[in-house]
Amino acid sequence: MLCVTEVVSWGVLYYAFPVALASITADTGWSTTATTAAFSAGLVVSAVAGVPVGRWLDRIGPRPVMTAGSVLAVAATVGIATAPTLLWFAAAWLVAGVAMAAVFYQAAFAALTRWYGPARVRALTVLTLAAGLASTVFAPLTSVLLAHLEWRETYLVLAVVLAVVTIPLHALALTPPWHPAIDQPGAERVDVAAVVTSRPFLLLATALTLTAFGLYAASLTLIPLLTARGLSAGLAAVTLGLLGAGQLLGRVGWAPLTARTTPATRTVLVVAGSALAVALLAIVPGPAWLLVVLAVLAGAVRGAGTLLQATVVADRWGTERYGSLAGWFAAPITAASALAPFGGTLIASWVGGYPAAFAVLAGVIAAGGIAAWAGTPRRRTIAASLSGGVARPGR
Repeated sequence: MLCVTEVVSWGVLYYAFPVALASITADTGWSTTATTAAFSAGLVVSAVAGVPVGRWLDRIGPRPVMTAGSVLAVAATVGIATAPTLLWFAAAWLVAGVAMAAVFYQAAFAALTRWYGPARVRALTVLTLAAGLASTVFAPLTSVLLAHLEWRETYLVLAVVLAVVTIPLHALALTPPWHPAIDQPGAERVDVAAVVTSRPFLLLATALTLTAFGLYAASLTLIPLLTARGLSAGLAAVTLGLLGAGQLLGRVGWAPLTARTTPATRTVLVVAGSALAVALLAIVPGPAWLLVVLAVLAGAVRGAGTLLQATVVADRWGTERYGSLAGWFAAPITAASALAPFGGTLIASWVGGYPAAFAVLAGVIAAGGIAAWAGTPRRRTIAASLSGGVARPGR
């Protein structure tokens, strides 16, 4: 059920917009920059809203939270479709941002992490593999709708799809028992404030925030980089699609990686691999087939990074207060991802081209690798966080 609702939620609230953007601006006269800024503002709101949503998930469970999020998502999508002004359009995206926090990965990850326990890696892998099809399904679907309908009518149809699929499934199928975190028998109490202000947590969040910014900025500026390398626009677009396919490879390879490494080791490996992939795209001029291979490699580490974000909190601090901890952890990562499209283009304008911009982005991710290594928690620190205090760093 969650596989289905994640595909539909991501498809309507995220992947439909880039396809509809040209139709929206052509019909309304709003600038592309302002229209895209409204969408990005919604993503930033989802980052902020993720913190209280995480607390609600711990207290009352995913069923009421995700059902309410679906209802709000439908209302926001209708608001987007009927927006008479740019201000109304932006306000609707802000509401959509709150809904995203309740129906996107964070809520689904919290549900599967608690319900599946030690088997959560397999469940999370299946979920992200399925959700990776959201763009495959909804980009062409949105394009077909736009070929026959106005963009406003298209969004109204998508709102109906969202309502028919996600509201009943969230309301009727999220039925496994859910005990508030504080009531779980035998569970060690986790002091959320102590964990989120601890050095390991802050450094780990910094590492994955820098990595997310670098990878998303690189992904969204891949086409101009490749065309600057001499690839045709068509081949560059195909290569971007193959980057998405590479994400599936990274997610499939995640389970074998977890079986052979510790959480700290795979964190450093994923971040270092991300820096290497972006650096190679910055310095390798060709041939075309090699650039395609490097793009797939970048997609693979990005796909692994999604599962790293989903599992690393539970791996290091347990599942008792996963929702609350993950809300704090994901907030800067989500915000960085929202700002990445502007950031990548801005860096390219500053440094004089996309190859140099990719080199800068590789450096940003490498800084994240240093933070990941420095943030490796010591046993005494973890124990202190679980017991409500913060231990002094071990020697």
